Amino acid sequence: MSLRKKIANSETLNNAVESMIVRYMKFAYRTSSWKRIGYEEMDKAGENGEPIIAGLWHQRLMMGPWLCDLSRHRMCTLTTDARAGRMAGNVQLRLGMENIKMSSHKRHIALSREVLARMNDGCSIGIACDGPRGPARISSNVPLVWARTSGARIFLVAFSAKRVWALPTWDRMFMPCPFTRGVFISREWDQKVPRRASAEEFEALRVKFQEDLDALTAEADRLAGRKLVEFQT
Repeated sequence: MSLRKKIANSETLNNAVESMIVRYMKFAYRTSSWKRIGYEEMDKAGENGEPIIAGLWHQRLMMGPWLCDLSRHRMCTLTTDARAGRMAGNVQLRLGMENIKMSSHKRHIALSREVLARMNDGCSIGIACDGPRGPARISSNVPLVWARTSGARIFLVAFSAKRVWALPTWDRMFMPCPFTRGVFISREWDQKVPRRASAEEFEALRVKFQEDLDALTAEADRLAGRKLVEFQT
């Protein structure tokens, strides 16, 4: 193994980086002014012990632990077994979330069974609908499949802030700056996923879901006072 890989795989180094990220995220959150908009129904679901599916764009994933009130919900997200995915999962664990590790060796059926088992145990599921590798702002049909199978309600979520770092990732992931102002926004998706939808009907629902999540994210940007659109499909 090369020295570069040994350094990258160092548990000590990874722990240090994860700790730095967690401290920064807490600092950025605590020093900024935030508004929560449209969370009434999601909060009620959590108080009633009802697991939900929360969908967002991967670009807005950094503030995931604050996009759902973890005092009301157990929230589980999916992470890959790649180095960046493992680190992201560990950061989420440190911030109070749970995660399910995806693997290239794990079949989709097995993954879906694990997700549904968590939901049956009362855990809500958060999913970056275009993650983990994109294409950006093109939603998979996974949240709809899980909603159809579980009967769970889908909520669209997004965050934005007036000042952010747009990281040099495939989707220009947003990391909020300290001492800014921002919003967390949620809206229940108003479409139902029929159990016997045709392929054409299912694709139409996927496109509708994608458009609605785009619209909610744009609304978050507007409410946060962002002057420019940093991302376009």
